Amino acid sequence: MKAIHGAPGPLAWRAVPDPDPGPGEALVRVRAAGVNRADLAQRAGRYPPPPGASPILGLEVAGEVLDAPPASGWRPGDRVHALLAGGGYAERVAVPARMLLPTPDGLTDVEAAALPEAHLTAFSNLAIEAALRPGERVLIHAGASGVGTAAILQARALGAEVATTSSGAKAPLCRGLGATWAWDRHDPAWPARLRDAWGGVDVVLDPVGASVVEANLDLLDVGGRLVWISSLGGRAATLDVGVVMRKRLTVKGTTLRGRPLDAKITLRDAFHARFGADVARGGLRLPIHATYDVRRVEEAHAALRANATAGKVVLVVP
Repeated sequence: MKAIHGAPGPLAWRAVPDPDPGPGEALVRVRAAGVNRADLAQRAGRYPPPPGASPILGLEVAGEVLDAPPASGWRPGDRVHALLAGGGYAERVAVPARMLLPTPDGLTDVEAAALPEAHLTAFSNLAIEAALRPGERVLIHAGASGVGTAAILQARALGAEVATTSSGAKAPLCRGLGATWAWDRHDPAWPARLRDAWGGVDVVLDPVGASVVEANLDLLDVGGRLVWISSLGGRAATLDVGVVMRKRLTVKGTTLRGRPLDAKITLRDAFHARFGADVARGGLRLPIHATYDVRRVEEAHAALRANATAGKVVLVVP
């Protein structure tokens, strides 16, 4: 088969060995693959694949089943999308059959490939780690990113109110997805504006890290929950332990890629049980910023690296 090869150096579409599905794995013909910042981090040597995972880039795909274990219930030709530990930028990929999700007839492969990483990350951190409840208020940083857009949609579906930060030009996208407030992250007054509007928040979903720690702690109400999912704004920060204690805050950090397969299957099942019907109706469809032929992967990565995207970037596999 062909796949994108060459990371961390220049990437090229060339012949590589076919995947060899192991016990319990399905073979999937890839039609589209989502692009994520984790792919850029892997190229830079900061986010290596877990032991045993494919070194090929790509954490989410959509396509159709070529072969699957008989007991899995999947049949050749079934349209599916899936979260991967790696291997998505390719013509074919081996996927644990229990990680497959059905692609509804109303979704294209491009739309389906945009879903798994963003939605499972958002669900893991909002619904499970933060235990977001109806009527609560959540601040979502990087609201126009893939995970950010998924988090806005899920938070609204869970009955919460949403505020976001993003680059100023991306604020309308966040509001269009259901955010009550969408502030320019470059405006130093955004924390004060949120304080004036709401007083505080119950949950913060933060892929930024160090540069917004002080604002996060200040804005969280008593019993609030802060969940870190990345550190795009720096990893080292001073945290006022007194504030955490006084407000009885919960501070967590999570990643998804390196979790054991059983944990990922449990997460997949919980997401499908809660939001599978919404996905089938198209209610959690994510905005697609751009699509690229997989052979133009360097252009796709450059757009993401330049923070020039709003919504998802997806590669189309010929």
